[in-house]
Amino acid sequence: MIWLLLCGLWMAIGYAVAGVVCCILIITIPFGIASFRMANYALWPFGRTVVRKPTAGAFSLIGNIIWLVVAGIWLAIGHITTGIALCITIIGIPLGIASFKMVPVSLLPLGADIVSSDEYIPGRPAAQY
Repeated sequence: MIWLLLCGLWMAIGYAVAGVVCCILIITIPFGIASFRMANYALWPFGRTVVRKPTAGAFSLIGNIIWLVVAGIWLAIGHITTGIALCITIIGIPLGIASFKMVPVSLLPLGADIVSSDEYIPGRPAAQY
C-alpha cells in the first residue's frame, strides 16, 4: 500500500499520460501500448520481472531510441527521484530498490515482456513466456 501511494500511482499516471499522447498519432500507437503496459507494471511491480526478447529486431531498436529521447529519459528521472526519496528511510529502502529496478525498462520498453516471477526461468528464451 505504501508503494501505491508514494510511487506507483504517480508513476502510473506519468506512463498513462505518455500513452495517451502516443496514441494520438497512428504511427506512435506501439509506444502508447508499451506505455500502458508499463503503467500497469508501475502500479505494482512486485512479483513480476522484465524479460528482454533477443529477437525483437531493428524496429524495436529504432523505436527504443525514439522513446528514449521523447519520454524515456523523463520517466527514468521520475523513477530515480522517487527511488532516492524512498531510500531516505529504512522502511522505504525495498521500495526504492523496486523503483530503481524499473529504470532500464522505462528507458527501453520495446522488445521487453513483463512476466510473473513464478514463471521466470533464467536462460529460458523470451519467446516461451
